[in-house]
Amino acid sequence: MGKLWTADELLEKARGFQAACVIVAAAELDLFTALADRPASAATLAGRIEADERAVTVLLDALVALQVLRKRRNSYEVRTDIADLLTETSPASILPALRHQGNCLRRWGQLARVVNTGQPAKREPSIRGEAGDCESFIGAMNNFTESVAPQIVQRLSPLRFQRFLDIGGASGTWTIAFLLAAPDATGVLFDLPEVVPLARKRLMRANLADRVTFVAGDFSIDPLPGGADFAWLSAIVHQNSREQNLSLYAKVRSALVAGGTLVIRDIVMDASRTQPPAGAMFAVNMLVGTEAGGTFTFDEFEEDLRSVGFAGIELLYQDTAMNSLIRARKP
Repeated sequence: MGKLWTADELLEKARGFQAACVIVAAAELDLFTALADRPASAATLAGRIEADERAVTVLLDALVALQVLRKRRNSYEVRTDIADLLTETSPASILPALRHQGNCLRRWGQLARVVNTGQPAKREPSIRGEAGDCESFIGAMNNFTESVAPQIVQRLSPLRFQRFLDIGGASGTWTIAFLLAAPDATGVLFDLPEVVPLARKRLMRANLADRVTFVAGDFSIDPLPGGADFAWLSAIVHQNSREQNLSLYAKVRSALVAGGTLVIRDIVMDASRTQPPAGAMFAVNMLVGTEAGGTFTFDEFEEDLRSVGFAGIELLYQDTAMNSLIRARKP
């Protein structure tokens, strides 16, 4: 028998959005950075972030109740551990990830309508605007992967490639990790025109930009740069339908030299599509956020990759979330 729920437990679960909205709003307003240098009253902070004083006061008190801020009389301050995570200048900042979650939250709030119509949620930019939201998304991809990338790359050892193709390379985090692991290799990072400059900045900070060719394009309509012997497709296929992925896999195969390898990093579901639980939740994220995206089983991956000419298809690692690895070879 499954879990026996009480009314209070269900209601508490449903109220989970409240704390999320409070923290995300503070991140979008960059409230933590505004408080990082010195404590301030609500009136002073409202002036700094150009916001309504009454609304800022309510938000600050909610953050204190969540133990994210401290309040001393009428002055608010950021805890040191929070400042490390939620200020713009901190190397450990997860602000991009929080802001990205805010954009997800706006779409999830439309879930009933999405289920009713079968159409993805209407996209509403945050107060940071579309360009700011794009930057948050790319930064979030780095937040989610930077700490785990070396471990994932290690799972693929020994690495034997000369030219690495990062398809939808986003923040450049994976290109960095693979090029550090293969000092004699070069890389090609392929992503949308508005994304490539963000990746270039990160590669320059890592002193690796001179080993990378940056190519702007859209993998849904453009051919991929050729000549690679290793292609990396990380957290991409869930954005597509199986039919769209067939086209993408065929493009990857064409871009690889004979004997080249494709590795897919993504969620891999069991046959019931309810495990892993994070994958079932992520399928909802794709439902509200894409026209036809979703999550797939290994059998579906294998069938689709084989149908476009890949061989030696294997599940290298089964993760409970996004870090499952599938490898395939171009004969």
